[in-house]
Amino acid sequence: MKMKKILALLMAGAMLTGMLTGCGDAEETSGNGNSQADSEAGQEDSAGGDESDAGGEQADGGEKDLTPITFEYYNADGKNGNWSETAVGAALTEATGVTLEITYPVSSTGDASEDVALMIANDEYPDMIYSKAAVTNLYEAGALIDMTDLIEQYGPNIKKMYGDEFDKLKWGSGDEGIYQLSYAGVRGQIFSTGGTCQIQYAVLKENDYKYPKTLEEYEAMIKSYLEAHPKTDDGLDTIGISMSASDWHWMITLGNPAGFIADAAPDNGQWLIDENYNCTYKHTSNDEKEYFRWLSRMYDEGILDPNFATQTDDDYIAKLASGRVVAITDANWHYGQAEATLRAEGKLDKTYCALPVVMDAGKKAPTLMYQGLQVGYGLAITKSCEDPVRAIQFLDYLCSDEGAVLYRWGIEGEHYFLDDNGKRYRTPEEIAKAQSDPDYGKNTGIGNYVGFPIYGDGVLDDNGDYMTPTSKQSVIAEYNEEQKAACEAWGVEMLTDIFPQPGEFETPPYSPLWAYAIPQELSNNVSILDEIAFPSLVKCVTEPESSFDANWDAMIAELEANGLQETNQMMTDFLATKVSQ
Repeated sequence: MKMKKILALLMAGAMLTGMLTGCGDAEETSGNGNSQADSEAGQEDSAGGDESDAGGEQADGGEKDLTPITFEYYNADGKNGNWSETAVGAALTEATGVTLEITYPVSSTGDASEDVALMIANDEYPDMIYSKAAVTNLYEAGALIDMTDLIEQYGPNIKKMYGDEFDKLKWGSGDEGIYQLSYAGVRGQIFSTGGTCQIQYAVLKENDYKYPKTLEEYEAMIKSYLEAHPKTDDGLDTIGISMSASDWHWMITLGNPAGFIADAAPDNGQWLIDENYNCTYKHTSNDEKEYFRWLSRMYDEGILDPNFATQTDDDYIAKLASGRVVAITDANWHYGQAEATLRAEGKLDKTYCALPVVMDAGKKAPTLMYQGLQVGYGLAITKSCEDPVRAIQFLDYLCSDEGAVLYRWGIEGEHYFLDDNGKRYRTPEEIAKAQSDPDYGKNTGIGNYVGFPIYGDGVLDDNGDYMTPTSKQSVIAEYNEEQKAACEAWGVEMLTDIFPQPGEFETPPYSPLWAYAIPQELSNNVSILDEIAFPSLVKCVTEPESSFDANWDAMIAELEANGLQETNQMMTDFLATKVSQ
């Protein structure tokens, strides 16, 4: 196959380089940990639209083509097993005739840029690709096909899924073409979140379930618990706060929380956006300066893990899974595997409660704010695909009610069942399996192949049933004893009820900025700023607090000497092309 030549070369010469400019994972978000697109517009909403579900027929009404065909699919996220070895993968093949031969990044950092660079150099591509931020390079190389006409002829379910946000799929900047479908859950609600930061339920319980709302209260609660519990029940030293900041995960645990907690800003990656849509590189804000000063003090006092910037991500996850880390500033998709281990071991009080912590008591944590459909990251068809019609029909099936339910619920009679009213449900055994088995998705194929177009949680199909297993009712029903106790103490139905609600925020006239595919020159400039900010922020935190101001000023000076103002203006100009659409 054409990709095997590329992979062989990559295996021989791949270098462990690259920094992700976005972030995330399955329904990924770089920061607030939202597992689905956060849409108040989709609350208990139907999928909408008048188009018929074309899952069983071609758009022209004829029988769909089930002739076996294999597409090569490059997936920039994870290594999630072989297609045909999962029940869902096999069922999707049976329904469409399509088998996916999936390849993943060779780089151990999970960075797709090296792979994409070699694809472009050889002018050889997989049939379909989810390349995250590297999509800009593919677009500029002319590697992606415009799917507009294909969708018009063969994609009624695609149009139905994206509904009134369909036009956001257009590339923009003068190009009205559609080159990829968004990977993010469409019109979904947030039923669970990582908040701005997290603390163990054991700490809340010890404080009569009073939860911290400010950084000052967060600090006091952590210190109080550390003083009372210097060691865990199995003799490990208790750690106040830990992070994963030795590689690109610094953005998830160090960089993004600064924007959420200090600036009380929604997730726009490295950017703060004012009311006039001016963009500012966020790690230069005065509020973040004080947040990092706080972290420096936490480091000096031994509250922040001394290894936060040197440990591997695996080491970090292992620490969380041991139950010894009291508090974290992370995204729930990132620490989910550790929580699955803790649940499997019965250490429910060592799992984490999401908190709406902000530095300034007068500001609102923006965790539940709906920012619009996330675009920029998505699944594309390349010019190397010899049968783009079958490819778009496969994607359209994924967007149909039948395909969406298969992908997110699994196999009827195996992973879910129908009640007397014909509504889907999972057995307690299956729910427990999904919650406690870190490899549940890998083994079943359910929600496993990141990059697929999907509906968000809380969206209803044409029959009034949920498109995903996650709904308000299911989340409440699946709360464990620690989560139930917290809700009871707070007098709320859901854990998210303690956060400022979506209706308290206005939806901006642009998508989350981090998810846009930005021009290469701008991307290069941002990478330069990130490469300066990353070690500089770590230095600000790890050197004595007495050196903080000098270290911060040195970072600002270096950023300014390397195009800070120019890049701010370039990003502002880029955003203007999106706001005007």
